[in-house]
Amino acid sequence: MYQKYKNAELVKPSGLELKDRLVGVQRVTKVTKGGRAFGFSAIVVVGDENGVVGQGLGKSKDVATAIAKGIEDAKKNLVRIPLQKGTLPHEQKGKYGGARVYIQPASSGTGVIAGGAVRAVLEAVGVHNVLSKSQGSSNPHNVVKATFDALLQLRDAGIVAKQRGVSLEKVFKG
Repeated sequence: MYQKYKNAELVKPSGLELKDRLVGVQRVTKVTKGGRAFGFSAIVVVGDENGVVGQGLGKSKDVATAIAKGIEDAKKNLVRIPLQKGTLPHEQKGKYGGARVYIQPASSGTGVIAGGAVRAVLEAVGVHNVLSKSQGSSNPHNVVKATFDALLQLRDAGIVAKQRGVSLEKVFKG
């Protein structure tokens, strides 16, 4: 799922204290010759609030099972996100489908300034101070994936120095 990101570090769920957040539940309908068959799809974000986060989709005939399936799916897709003092290392844009997300680090005491789906993902990661803007589509599925796109592109100074093969001081001095 995260193959296109060079620095995406996959994490095993064992030994982590994961908290789940329900982003949205949709009632879906399948029209058959016997009438309509109703089901539910639930999008869920899980995270340890310390840099590890995953998202999943669960579908079922009833809400509780759909949420449970979503949590199981999310635990299979856990990734580590670089954080710095409760915020992000730098600003980043992410996109998925018609959804566009912009996230920007903020000074201590700002809080999480984000709406709906973006807020759920950022709180699950463990970001405490951030500014964000969701543009384009407000479809929660695509907004969550766009937020993940932005988060997976984040790199801290240590990773940048290693990739360039230079010291940390040289990264900041240019």
